[in-house]
Amino acid sequence: MEPRPEATVRRRLLVVDDDVYTHDLFRALFDAPEIDVQSARDGEEGLARCRAERFDLVLTDVRMPRLDGIGFLRELRKGDPDTPVVIMTAYGSVETAVEAMKLGAYDYLTKPFDKPQAVRHLVQRVFAHRDLVAENRELKARLEGVEPDLAVIGTSQAMQAVFRLVEKVAPIDSTVLVQGESGTGKELIARTLHRLSSRRAGRFLPVNCGALPETLLESTLFGYEKGSFTGALKTTPGTFEAASGGTLFLDEVESMSPNLQVRLLRVLQERSFFRVGGTDPIDTDVRIVGATKGDLREEVRAGRFRDDLYYRLNVLTVTLPPLRERLEDLPALVHLFLGRYGRRFGKDVRGVNDDVLDALRAYPWPGNVRELENVVERAVALAERPRLTLSDLPRELAPRRVEPAAEAEDAESASSTGAATALDYQAAKGRFEKAYLQELLVRAGGNISEAARLSGIQRQNLYLKLQRYDLDPEGYRP
Repeated sequence: MEPRPEATVRRRLLVVDDDVYTHDLFRALFDAPEIDVQSARDGEEGLARCRAERFDLVLTDVRMPRLDGIGFLRELRKGDPDTPVVIMTAYGSVETAVEAMKLGAYDYLTKPFDKPQAVRHLVQRVFAHRDLVAENRELKARLEGVEPDLAVIGTSQAMQAVFRLVEKVAPIDSTVLVQGESGTGKELIARTLHRLSSRRAGRFLPVNCGALPETLLESTLFGYEKGSFTGALKTTPGTFEAASGGTLFLDEVESMSPNLQVRLLRVLQERSFFRVGGTDPIDTDVRIVGATKGDLREEVRAGRFRDDLYYRLNVLTVTLPPLRERLEDLPALVHLFLGRYGRRFGKDVRGVNDDVLDALRAYPWPGNVRELENVVERAVALAERPRLTLSDLPRELAPRRVEPAAEAEDAESASSTGAATALDYQAAKGRFEKAYLQELLVRAGGNISEAARLSGIQRQNLYLKLQRYDLDPEGYRP
């Protein structure tokens, strides 16, 4: 894919805040020619600019004169449902963040911005998501009506190569072999091939060859005549008849018995077959898309798969990469599954913490995208917050950290009296510091600037201490 001209990759970012320091901070964080940081002093000015100009991302404070951040977001969404909006709110204002997410905010940031790299990471993630949405809309238009739940997404080079190959292969009315590990999305690719082909008006029928015993698979594929076996009370057509004019997807073809391999080879060669117990050949016009999770060439060398059938199936080949080789697609896949299962379970789960993404990237994903979907489904079902945390993941993905108190208890029970005294001192010191900060917030009325003045602690350091002890300044305001 050729690089886009510079004018098309320049990002426009709007910061809506009455605090000049915030505008200066974002200009310093994104001091690069590819990002243009613009400013608005309150919600009304920001709304006017958004209605007159296009921005790739809007970051808005909550507390502002004239029109606050929530009002700004509510008004913006009336005419613009797509521009990503990130809410900036004071530390601990979870209710405000949740309300913003319900109104369509992409994410939220807590002030002060103690970790500039986390801010940069969030902004880049929004830009990547915006690109992904645009590319998938284009792909969706080419797929001519593919359901959202069947969309195959991915901006990685590996998946983009797959998409380009699928577009080339789909119009060619030849047999296709889709290769990939279990859970990589082979059936989704087969459905995409069908919808991009001249057979899109016909039926798409999937059959898992590895899930059925030989006799049942044979009657499923070829149908049977009345009386051909016990229980055959009427003549029943098989999938080769039902899919005629369309596409038949045969998953796990490597599990087919030698007898069925011979029968499948005949269909591919003669375009006809016999029902079980039948004597008259039946013509069929069906495109075969086979799939294998193994290496068919190895099966041929081992004598378990016919080489002539392999060459018939392997006319055109699409190979899907495992998830561990395209981890750059993982955030987009997580976002897709969050939306899917959030709607299904009626949960307002809109995002994940960065440490969750780190844990997901570190996992090898033997079950690939299907396993990732199962993990997100479970996490959304059990989630109690608007963002997934490590505690929502299975233990094998995110081993539970031992809380400091538990660590102290374990160390104390296994140590000498002297070591226990040192631990007791640290615990007492922590209790004193927390009590001091609570009293400080009471005297300052929850005002951080006043608390910093009274204590002599720098404002940023004071915020860090409050976060350490989970103290919310909002709870101490009059």
